[in-house]
Amino acid sequence: MTITVELPDDVAAALEKAAKAHGLTAERWLHRIIEEKLRLEGIDNDRPVSEMIRDLWADMPDDVRAKLPSDGASQVDHYVYGLPKRDE
Repeated sequence: MTITVELPDDVAAALEKAAKAHGLTAERWLHRIIEEKLRLEGIDNDRPVSEMIRDLWADMPDDVRAKLPSDGASQVDHYVYGLPKRDE
């Protein structure tokens, strides 16, 4: 399906800026926003989590992915809640 939407200049500029910050085209960024909105409303709730994660990773620029911590799973409390890192 193709949908054409007319946006005011300031909204279009904000969309372009947000997309660029995520390393995406405006079209791909808008597509991601719509998918997320539908998922949050339960419209796409049959989709496996692993598939959603795979899609997020596919869109993530390499330089952003390189900045992710390698110990994110084992130190989740540190990264999410700011607690001291645990001894491994």
